[in-house]
Amino acid sequence: MHTIVFIKQVPATSEIKWDPKTGTLMRESAESVLNLTDKHALEAALQLKEQHGGQSTAVSMGPPQAEEALREALSMGIDRAILLSDKAFAGADTLSTAYTLSLAARNIGSFDLILCGKESSDGMTAQVGPQVAEFLDLPQLTCATEITIQDTSVRIKQKIEDGFRILEAPLPAVITVEREINRPRIPTMDTIMEAYRSKEVLVWTARDVNGDPGLLGLKGSPTQSRAVYTRHVKRGEVTMLEGGPDEAAGKLIQALQVKGLL
Repeated sequence: MHTIVFIKQVPATSEIKWDPKTGTLMRESAESVLNLTDKHALEAALQLKEQHGGQSTAVSMGPPQAEEALREALSMGIDRAILLSDKAFAGADTLSTAYTLSLAARNIGSFDLILCGKESSDGMTAQVGPQVAEFLDLPQLTCATEITIQDTSVRIKQKIEDGFRILEAPLPAVITVEREINRPRIPTMDTIMEAYRSKEVLVWTARDVNGDPGLLGLKGSPTQSRAVYTRHVKRGEVTMLEGGPDEAAGKLIQALQVKGLL
């Protein structure tokens, strides 16, 4: 069984810079970490490998620094890591990102399952997983809190607003996972050293995935930021009402009546 996990490196802080011309994040200027729900997707892939055998591949799209997220995936036990890094990929929205990731999946070849975190902390759209499924024409199972492989099909327990439901689909399929699905393992010092010293992170460019240049990066993104600004909220005047509960309540009623609110 071969499982592909799409992961993303996200800013570790909200204090990040924006490119005023493109309206996109300047990811190279901020400290970055592996997206949390993607860690849960990695752990799910590792548990499936332990149960059913096979191999696992982690794929990330981003600038060269995104290699750190893939090194973390390798230290957890992922077998193979691929970084999609090219200026042609820069400025991608969710649709262009999903298109590029789907090209990578096709380029990898045979696989049984694609796992993603439900959403990234810097975008929170929950769109990439389902869009990848559409590009690959595969069943999509979202918001999984449990995953079970049965012969040539996969079954999940899906989190919904008022409970859960059980969904099943044939393999291969695309699944997005919730944080409740597991507790990601902590790599040991030995596996961390191995991930950095002896394991390779392959780097694929736009030429390697053989995509349509018009659908990559900012050019292939139908959603774009027209302007980016910091909202400054001006606080109104605050009046403290002293006294006991009854006295304070009376003062509040009087103040509201003066303002015409009662």
